[in-house]
Amino acid sequence: MNLKSLLAKPFAQLIYNKTQKGMLQAVEHQEAIFKNQLKIGRQTLFGKAHKLDQVADYESFTHAVPIRDYELLKPYIEQIKQGKDHVLWKGSPIYFAKTSGTTSGVKYIPITKDSIPNHIDTARNALLCYMAETGNNAFVTGKMIFLSGSPILERTGKIPTGRLSGIVNHHVPAYLRSNQLPGYETNCIEDWETKLNKIVAETINKDMTLISGIPPWMQMYFDRLMEVSGKKIGDLFPNFSVMVQGGVNFEPYKSKLFESIGRKVDAIELFPASEGFFAFQDSQKEQGMLLNTNSGIFFEFIPVGEIKNEHPKRLSLKDVEIGENYALIVNSNAGLWGYNIGDTIKFVSINPYRIVVTGRIKHFISAFGEHVIGEEVEQAMLKAMEQHHAKVTEFTVAPMVQQGEGKSYHEWFIEFEQLPDNLSGFCDVLNELMRTKNVYYDDLQRGNILLPLKVTIVQKNGFIAYMKSIGKLGGQNKVPRLSNDRIIANALQPFIINS
Repeated sequence: MNLKSLLAKPFAQLIYNKTQKGMLQAVEHQEAIFKNQLKIGRQTLFGKAHKLDQVADYESFTHAVPIRDYELLKPYIEQIKQGKDHVLWKGSPIYFAKTSGTTSGVKYIPITKDSIPNHIDTARNALLCYMAETGNNAFVTGKMIFLSGSPILERTGKIPTGRLSGIVNHHVPAYLRSNQLPGYETNCIEDWETKLNKIVAETINKDMTLISGIPPWMQMYFDRLMEVSGKKIGDLFPNFSVMVQGGVNFEPYKSKLFESIGRKVDAIELFPASEGFFAFQDSQKEQGMLLNTNSGIFFEFIPVGEIKNEHPKRLSLKDVEIGENYALIVNSNAGLWGYNIGDTIKFVSINPYRIVVTGRIKHFISAFGEHVIGEEVEQAMLKAMEQHHAKVTEFTVAPMVQQGEGKSYHEWFIEFEQLPDNLSGFCDVLNELMRTKNVYYDDLQRGNILLPLKVTIVQKNGFIAYMKSIGKLGGQNKVPRLSNDRIIANALQPFIINS
């Protein structure tokens, strides 16, 4: 055991104990954060416009501060970009995290001096909790991939601006910097395929012990490593023991990733976004991720069925229930107020508060009122794969709306690593599972409005080719599971296998 590994052990135990204690005080921490945000927010342009000085409790807050998306926040962001201080939070942001939106174009999410620890410390805490619980601290002596966007920052007015992962790259602790791969120059490469090849060249002969990234990226990395080396990842990196992932649901990718590795490694799930680091897996023994209730974010929860209402029901942490699908709303010390991040979550435990991510509010199919969500299609896919011994690389679902009763259906575009033993049976099982999971989908088929689903097979690397064709290959980009239109379906046509 070297010095770095030795020193990590007591620090890990300290953070683990603090996390365990904090679990029991989640509601109190949320109340304290709420009061602090009101105190600071009252002095801002936003606070004065929304009369936060008259807000005394959570109920009055919900009347004063409406739910908003980036478009409604944008006028305040524009004032910050023009150089004004004390707009959404005290002072001025220290960064803008630049991210692309589906309707808003480029979004500029503020990161403040108060909010930066949330982004930096949460990933650290997840690793330290893992070390304390499992006793595995040997990985800190090897090489680790913390994949990031380019760390080169531009300026928006006076504010440094870049991808969140690139910003965070500047805050990697010095004690990890010597272990970090890839190098700075490689991280600065914008073209994804060039960058991936450089990452493979830099890491293939190293003692990799931890690899992090979104699952589709890790699979591309593993595929390229195996292509070059002819070895399974676990043989290529014998000391590789920890995989850190987030950004999408891990389950649909899990089987193929572990097959590529060739043996078991521990996985740690994270829930980060430009708007904040919301949750992390604190235990290998428990389901879900621990909600980050003491890190500068006051959370609200709206039942998904009410999210489009003019005055939806809003809940604070103490009133949530297990199993309910909620839209996640954040109020943060970065100056986000009543901000709908677009993700849906479900509590799997409230003692402590652990969640799973169930999908995206905008990613659904309801062409006929069925409102199919990501969690439903992913769970159905996993069970159908298991029953018919299939392996799936990637998939997405879109409606096919045809004129005339009983002619429309849901079309599943699937790239198989291994075809089902019976494709027709696989389709039947998938359809029945969807009918079981979604009563509206079932009703539409009973009423002869929808046909059973149809599967369209996408050629090998077809989704990679599609993402490349729209300029979104690699990094934190991912294929939406569900679309309520045919835009992705039509763009995939050059990459399908005609039966």
